[in-house]
Amino acid sequence: MASIAEMADRRMSIGRVFSRAFGTIGAQPVLMFGIAFLFGALPGLLVNVAVQGARITQATPLSPASIALSLGVGVLAIAFSILAQGALVRVTVAYSDGESVAFGDAALAGLRKIVPLFVLVLLMAIAIGFAALLLLVPGMILYVVWSVAAPVLVAENTGVFGALGRSAELTKGARWSIFGLQLILLLVLYAIVAVAGIVAIFAAGGVQNLAAAQASGPGTISTILSAAFNTVSITFAAAIQTALYVELRDWKDGPATAALGEIFG
Repeated sequence: MASIAEMADRRMSIGRVFSRAFGTIGAQPVLMFGIAFLFGALPGLLVNVAVQGARITQATPLSPASIALSLGVGVLAIAFSILAQGALVRVTVAYSDGESVAFGDAALAGLRKIVPLFVLVLLMAIAIGFAALLLLVPGMILYVVWSVAAPVLVAENTGVFGALGRSAELTKGARWSIFGLQLILLLVLYAIVAVAGIVAIFAAGGVQNLAAAQASGPGTISTILSAAFNTVSITFAAAIQTALYVELRDWKDGPATAALGEIFG
């Protein structure tokens, strides 16, 4: 555990968070983007294709068969998305602690955490959503307090409620900085969406052509662009959130390089 003097000398730094996140992506782009595409963007893409195909082949789009298919592929897409998050957390934590990790090890780390991560995300969504319905500020506070719960769950094997408590402990004393970081991350994701829209407009030859193409169903160009930008978004979001966890952990506890093998063993 870091001493009070060390904590005072070394505060949580947003700059270090982004440096660590982009450093991880820059050092292992194939691994990071590959995980995000295979387990995040690609399943989502297949969901859209399956749903679109069901609507075309079914006389009534809301038939029981169509609804069942949509639900089935939706659940699979969520499962793969959670797997992607767990795997990207594994890679980012390992890189931050000076370790290397293979694709199989990262995927296995995500696979082991699918169920607890799903429960964690569900509980957080319900609690934050309910708090936001009462008043926006409590929902934002809960989001900040639990902002590193998912990386904690993957990296420290704490269990669902342990991850929530550990996240509250790690974020204490740095929540305004974390709130600022989340706003920056939101702006980054919005920028990615904006760039995707601009590229799609140019690729379609104008706004009217893009609207007409979307009305007739997703085309090849829009499908490729969607998969590409979803891959980028998933990678950046997971890397930054995990880098935030590492920054807070190192600030509160000191680096944990020696314990990494035991954590993921």
